[in-house]
Amino acid sequence: MSTAIFVHPDFDGDWPFAADHLHDLVASRGAVHFVRLPASQKEVADFPPDAAAVTRIIVLRAGINSTWLAGFPNLREAYLDLYDSRAEAAGKALEARRVKRLLLQTESFWGQSVAEFALGLTLAALRRIPQTHQEIRTSLAAWDYTPKAPGAPGRRGHQFGDDPNFASGTIAGKRVRIVGAGNIGSRFASWCHMLGADVAAWDAVAPDPCFHRTGARRITSIDKLVRDAEIFAPMLPLRPATEGIIKAHHIDALPKGCLVLLVTRAEIVDMPALRRRVLDDELSLAADVFDAEPLPLNDPLLGRHNVIHTPHNAGRTIHSNQQIAESIAGLFED
Repeated sequence: MSTAIFVHPDFDGDWPFAADHLHDLVASRGAVHFVRLPASQKEVADFPPDAAAVTRIIVLRAGINSTWLAGFPNLREAYLDLYDSRAEAAGKALEARRVKRLLLQTESFWGQSVAEFALGLTLAALRRIPQTHQEIRTSLAAWDYTPKAPGAPGRRGHQFGDDPNFASGTIAGKRVRIVGAGNIGSRFASWCHMLGADVAAWDAVAPDPCFHRTGARRITSIDKLVRDAEIFAPMLPLRPATEGIIKAHHIDALPKGCLVLLVTRAEIVDMPALRRRVLDDELSLAADVFDAEPLPLNDPLLGRHNVIHTPHNAGRTIHSNQQIAESIAGLFED
């Protein structure tokens, strides 16, 4: 009984630390044949020395066919990482051989990484950390803490860096409103609750325990959720049912000064409405995802005093690489 793992460079490009960790996990259980394919090879054609002993295959981002599968007479289980037109053909090939196809049921492997990144973005936006970091690189004026009279230009007192026109300061005491109570939203909710925020959330399908264990109140509609938000975090994956779920009227209902946090997919939000309110200085924005990626260098969101931004890398950590490997390895029978 052994396992054969085939890895295409396209997978390594997305998950550079995952395949090797997966190899180590599987090797701790038994014999492993491990192959990295050349970039030009879109379909697996390789065989281990003793293909008859292989009972499990893991194919990461390469196609398979019935002819190749026939070379594994005792194959029982397979995991395929495919997202394009090859996935359906590969699935039919496995079905014809009556090989059990294993699937990851959730994307929990990057939930911790994205949620932690979201917390970091929130703290950075509330305290204007990126802005003040940039200011002291270019001017000593940022160090001027001379107290100012109300209404006077400049900073507002000794070592005060917040912008009172937007949600600022601590998470403690803030009204945090979250759309989504899944792998990312539930973690973010629990940490904000732990830090002293008033947390409420909406999710159409999450069971009640997802709310109870995070300290978040369950709100029955997004319309109600947005009314008093100081921090608004839509944290749903992009699916047909979630695309555009945060509509223009939800964005328009957010109180002036609210911080909007985007870390899953921008397409779940009406971005023209969000852009309008951010550019009108009515909302602040902390975003790792955008409606155009890469964001053009002349995009008006870039470099604004009320926006912090990162290039869609919240979920890609060594930890999430390890987690996806462990999730795949956990699908197989010992």
